[in-house]
Amino acid sequence: MYELKTLLPQFDIKLPNCMYELRNVSISAGAAPCPEAHKIQCNGAAKSESNNSKSVTCALDLEILGKQIQHLLKNEDTAAVLQRQEKVLKQLEELKAQLAQIREGLNIKVCGKSVQHTTACHNGGLKEVPLHDVVVNGHPNFIPYALLALKNAWRNLYTIDVKTFTHSTLADIGPAAREFEANLAKVAVNEELPKINVTLIWKNCEHTEMISSPTMYVPIYGEVNIIRYLGRVGPVEYRYENSPLCNEIDAVLDICYQLLRCTTHKSQVAMVRLLDKRLNQQQYFGGSEMSVADIGVYSSLIRMPAITDKDLTPALLAWRKRAKLITEI
Repeated sequence: MYELKTLLPQFDIKLPNCMYELRNVSISAGAAPCPEAHKIQCNGAAKSESNNSKSVTCALDLEILGKQIQHLLKNEDTAAVLQRQEKVLKQLEELKAQLAQIREGLNIKVCGKSVQHTTACHNGGLKEVPLHDVVVNGHPNFIPYALLALKNAWRNLYTIDVKTFTHSTLADIGPAAREFEANLAKVAVNEELPKINVTLIWKNCEHTEMISSPTMYVPIYGEVNIIRYLGRVGPVEYRYENSPLCNEIDAVLDICYQLLRCTTHKSQVAMVRLLDKRLNQQQYFGGSEMSVADIGVYSSLIRMPAITDKDLTPALLAWRKRAKLITEI
C-alpha cells in the first residue's frame, strides 16, 4: 500500500489542573473474590469452559458493597474533599451574611441618596417599588407653589430637596420665580429623614409636567396630578388611598384643576364657591387634619391673583390662616 504522511501533528496534551486530583478508588484486581455462596451465573447463562477454566460472574452483594463504600469514605483524598467542602460552605454563609448587611445599608442610603419605597399596607395596595428622583418642568408664569407648601408641611416627616435650573428657552425667570427659589432654600434639608430629590427646570412650556421615570419620558401633566403622585409616595400621614375621605380629596383636587383653567373671573368665583361647600365647616379639606387636598387649594389660590379676599368666604379665610401656619415658615 502507499504510505501517507501524517495529516495532524502530534500534540502534547496537558490535563487541566483546576480540579482536585483523586487517586483511583476503583476496586483493585487483588480484591477478595465473592463467596462461593453468592456466585451465580449472570442472565441465566451457563458456565462456559475455555482452556479448562471456568468463568463466573458475581451478583451484587450489599454487604460487600457497604464495606467498599465505608472504605472509600475513609480514604484520605475523600476526607480532604469533604473538609474543603465544609470550608467552602462556611465561607458562603459568611458571604451571605455580608450581602444581607449591604442590602440593609442600601435600603437606607445609596451613594448619598436615600432610597424610599411605597408600602402596600399604607398605599392602597400598591406594589413596593423604589422611589426615583423626579424632574419638574415649569414656566415662571405657572409657579408650582405646591412644592414649597409640601416642603414646609413635611419638614418634620419627609424631605423634598428641590434644585432649580433655567432652560435656554428663557432669558429671565422673573422676580416671582426668584422669590420662590429663595423660599425653597430657606427650608433646610434633613438628611436623617426620608428624602426625594426634585429637579425643577424653568423652561418655556405650556403645562407644568413631572417626569418620574429615569429610563423613559413618561410625563405627569398638571400641578394637581403632581400633588397626587407625591401624596402617594410621601409620608404615611398624607397618603389617602385607604382613607374614607379618598373620593372627597380627589374631588377637591379636581376643582383645583378646573380653577386653574378658568378664563373669566366669574368662573373662578364659581369654583371658589364649590371649594367652600367642600370645606363644609371642617378644619381642613381632609377633615380634622391637613391633607394633600389643602396643599392643592393653597397653591391654586396663590396662582390666581385675581381672586382677592373679597371673593373668599369667611370659612375659606379662616382655613387659609390655619394652612399658612403649616405651609409657610
